Amino acid sequence: MINFKELAKEYKTPLYVYDLDYMTSQYNELKGAFKGKKSLLAYAVKANSNLSIVKHFADLGAGADCVSIGEVRRAFLAGIPSYKIIFSGVGKSDDEIREAIEKDILYINVESEAELRRVELIAKELGTTCRISIRVNPNIDPKTHPYISTGLHDNKFGVDLNSAKRMYIFANNSENLEPVGIHFHIGSQLTELTPIREAAEIVADLIRSLSTIKIELKFFDIGGGLGVKYDNETTILPYDYAQAIFSTLTALDITIVCEPGRFLTANAGYFLTKVLYEKQNGNKKFVVVDGAMNDLLRPALYKAYHKIEAITDSTSQMRKVDIVGPVCESGDFFAKDYMLPELAHNDLLVIHSAGAYGFGMGSNYNTRGRSAEIAIKDGQDKLIRRRETFEDLVALELEFLQN
Repeated sequence: MINFKELAKEYKTPLYVYDLDYMTSQYNELKGAFKGKKSLLAYAVKANSNLSIVKHFADLGAGADCVSIGEVRRAFLAGIPSYKIIFSGVGKSDDEIREAIEKDILYINVESEAELRRVELIAKELGTTCRISIRVNPNIDPKTHPYISTGLHDNKFGVDLNSAKRMYIFANNSENLEPVGIHFHIGSQLTELTPIREAAEIVADLIRSLSTIKIELKFFDIGGGLGVKYDNETTILPYDYAQAIFSTLTALDITIVCEPGRFLTANAGYFLTKVLYEKQNGNKKFVVVDGAMNDLLRPALYKAYHKIEAITDSTSQMRKVDIVGPVCESGDFFAKDYMLPELAHNDLLVIHSAGAYGFGMGSNYNTRGRSAEIAIKDGQDKLIRRRETFEDLVALELEFLQN
């Protein structure tokens, strides 16, 4: 059991806590589900980009799915080899494309015909060939939150099947492009298997169609998105997930690339925040804490649910409260009408499932320094990012300050 009270005492709050042993267990379960097939788990760095977390997965054998050149650089710093790094994302700049080509990563996931031509042009300027994959948008409803849906034509991601086929023919005929893979990712926090299987079938059929015109792909990139339990969701078992993918690949000799992020880290993470005081406005009771939306944005952005545990000596009856932070926005809340006992100054709240899209989506809004991050492995806690200071926040501005 994690002693949150002692961690809060030692490292102060707000504070992120990550259980590396849980991450290892999740990784091994998912990797084991693909046993018997050629596969690569490329950790989705955007889920939690702390270098110590990325290195932990590198040590387990993972690759990296990156959506900026900054994430590509993080992957290299963490020890992930170039041949396990994938560069995805809708809006890659010329400089990002150039650096990715020069670093000789596994492949660039291309999102549009315009981007494909930029990649070709830059590869030509560099006098080299760039390995590419094309992200196909299969127009499948993933049955998830609209903000994290990516596989419909209404979404900005990928290209339709006809465009993809045209792009593969173009790439195959180019001296500076080498089409090696195909990619799809229909959304995040997926809890239904049927849309995943349907999307895989559509994309696998495109692979077969390309094969008939002598375009042979090596990588079947199924994205990520496996859902986790925040509340009472029914989630997909990794074994069932893998079997659904296998069922669509009959007679295809291809390496499966999976890009898990949330599945590996979400429920390994906790956000600790202390109670400052309680406040009553009419019939509404507020618990004001030292953490805020700049630390953990998901509730404000998605109205996302996180289990919240009170560590307190209170024995009072449970009542409905809004848990809010110090940021000067009405959207600065972690939960509304949440059942908690009466709380006192310095009581601790533990916000669960905070290991994915937590710290990484944070900001310095209201000139608030971001929290520290610690990791626990084999029962030992370790600081993996120190708390930001005011000096950190103004460091890039001071030299331009006019007296």
